[in-house]
Amino acid sequence: MQQKVRFQIEGMTCQACASRIEKVLNKKDFVESAGVNFASEEAQVTFDDSKTSAADIAKIIEKTGYGAKEKTEDALPQPEETAHVSWRLWLLLVINIPFLIGMAGMMIGRHDWMIPPMWQFVLASIVQLWLAIPFYKSAWASIKGGLANMDVLVTIGTVSIYLYSVYMLFFSPHAAHGMAHVYFEVGVMVIGFVSLGKFLEHRTKKSSLNSLGLLLKLTPTQVNVQRDGEWKQLPIDQVQIGDLIRANHGERIAADGIIESGSGWADESHLTGESNPEEKKAGGKVLAGALMTEGSVVYRATQLGSQTLLGDMMNALSEAQGSKAPIARVADKAAAVFVPAVVGIALLTFIVTWLIKGDWTVALMHAVAVLVIACPCALGLATPAAIMVGMGKAVKHGIWFKDAAAMEEAAHVDAVVLDKTGTLTEGKPQVAAVYCVPDSGFDEDALYRIAAAVEQNAAHPLARAIVSAAQARGLDIPTAQNAQTVVGAGITAEVEGVGLVKAGKAEFAELTLPKFSDGVWDIASIVAVSVDNKPIGAFALADALKADTAEAVGRLKKHNIDVYIMSGDNQGTVEYVAKQLGIAHAFGNMSPRDKAAEVQKLKAAGKTVAMVGDGINDAPALAAANVSFAMKGGADVAEHTASATLMQHSVNQLADALLVSQATLKNIKQNLFFAFFYNILGIPLAALGFLNPVIAGAAMAASSVSVLGNALRLKRVNIE
Repeated sequence: MQQKVRFQIEGMTCQACASRIEKVLNKKDFVESAGVNFASEEAQVTFDDSKTSAADIAKIIEKTGYGAKEKTEDALPQPEETAHVSWRLWLLLVINIPFLIGMAGMMIGRHDWMIPPMWQFVLASIVQLWLAIPFYKSAWASIKGGLANMDVLVTIGTVSIYLYSVYMLFFSPHAAHGMAHVYFEVGVMVIGFVSLGKFLEHRTKKSSLNSLGLLLKLTPTQVNVQRDGEWKQLPIDQVQIGDLIRANHGERIAADGIIESGSGWADESHLTGESNPEEKKAGGKVLAGALMTEGSVVYRATQLGSQTLLGDMMNALSEAQGSKAPIARVADKAAAVFVPAVVGIALLTFIVTWLIKGDWTVALMHAVAVLVIACPCALGLATPAAIMVGMGKAVKHGIWFKDAAAMEEAAHVDAVVLDKTGTLTEGKPQVAAVYCVPDSGFDEDALYRIAAAVEQNAAHPLARAIVSAAQARGLDIPTAQNAQTVVGAGITAEVEGVGLVKAGKAEFAELTLPKFSDGVWDIASIVAVSVDNKPIGAFALADALKADTAEAVGRLKKHNIDVYIMSGDNQGTVEYVAKQLGIAHAFGNMSPRDKAAEVQKLKAAGKTVAMVGDGINDAPALAAANVSFAMKGGADVAEHTASATLMQHSVNQLADALLVSQATLKNIKQNLFFAFFYNILGIPLAALGFLNPVIAGAAMAASSVSVLGNALRLKRVNIE
């Protein structure tokens, strides 16, 4: 049986490390697929659990030289520890100071600012023989695994320059005369810059890129719980299902639950993307993480931790951020051959420069600069960094993508297929128009009162809509006696002070409707009313459009995305809705198979199709589409089939999802361009001697941080 497991990976230094772990795992016959995300430092492995176990896979990863800790779905993602500057980095930076001063002095002609060669040797030896040991360990483990990483380049470059300087200081003919040309500062400063770059990269990946830390802060650490008849302040991990919990104004809800008493307003935007607070009162639901903006409630906990909607979202986000987008294959393929190719270029640079310049010292400096400038980190971070930020932005808008591949595909969508009922419309009938028979003696309020008196004895959705409309008007509904249902026609009853009232089909109430200019009468369900067999009026009931549907369709069309309606309702109803929204493509009377077939036709015509639906009948079309969106709380099969879930039943969230995806893909392409351009430009400059190794080391560190900085711009992107 296939099983999927996730591991937190420790010890990766660049994309080549991630590629090596993938290569090792994918060679195993019991592994169906394995992907490693360098930015999130996570591996996702699908394997045959009849042949191996998660523990065995962790051991395989550990044998490649990395730590692997299994991540379980039952537990919430843990908050990342704040990245602190280690003593090793502090010491490196302190040792770099005299070399930085010396380098600055040489730039202005003050060579006496550089410390004496013997002191350079002592400090460089501390760095190269002690502080650089983590680089050596990583490089050796990488070479043993058969795929060299960035630390191999740094190690070859800095060790070469260190050994050269030692030779020149102690063994060269010039050493005795104090004329030795040493470059200890190069190794020290390259190790220092690269270590600082790694720290900044690590801190950004663990904090700024990931939205999980912000979500974790939504759950309070202490809550007011009723125990033994008393209210006690307890840690969240001591709360049990069934406990009564109190949340006052300004406090967060600790668990999903049902309100027992109290009332107020709660902000649930962290889950739904809806900025307006919702009213909460007895019998209603509360969701973990919600903020009580007004009032106070006592609720009974029904779900805790990872079982809450917030916990589910956090696990979904963690898994999605750890997945890999197809576009990442570009970086993977490049990283697989990058380091060996760079070593080859560096060797060629050394030989050619030596032959041309006749100075192997210059040749060595050029070769080391090539080794140091060629960092595959920026390339490895280009895609996953943007995906992590994009996923977090999507979640803030109430959109849960299942994986990175779905987000990438959503960025290409140019055709959207929408179901009508529950997607474009509210999914429940409402009174759209009212007709009163002239000279009948009954006005509109009287028509509502009489109809509601009869219909409150019926269970039909149309009946409930009329009763709700009458109550919304604040009308007093009279009592009805002897209510009788006539199957397929309507209902009759004696209404006090009125007479015998019939409500139902037009012919049942003996009403002949006139020709209306308002097209809603042609597509609505009609409920006619008569008193003592004399018709007095009728109601047109239609499924009203959601408040933001027109705005959402406008946004899609503004971004050159074609919109289609496909519904099981009759063609006239679908065309009426389409006309209201300005949608040119409307298909009615469609079965689930018809919808799926039409989606396939659009794909065959070259369209990248997104399907939106919430019912069981939408599942085949959701599966057929390139990318699909289900409404949260709809049919389970629809949510399971879809590529992403919309927390609000709103097409506006679909527009948000597509625009966030487009912005994310654009950011990925920018990052990839920068990473490739950096190496394409940097390597030749280093080979020709325009970049010394120290500048190359600083540039290498800056490249990764620049890519991460560009990814973080996604947080501020406007998706209107």
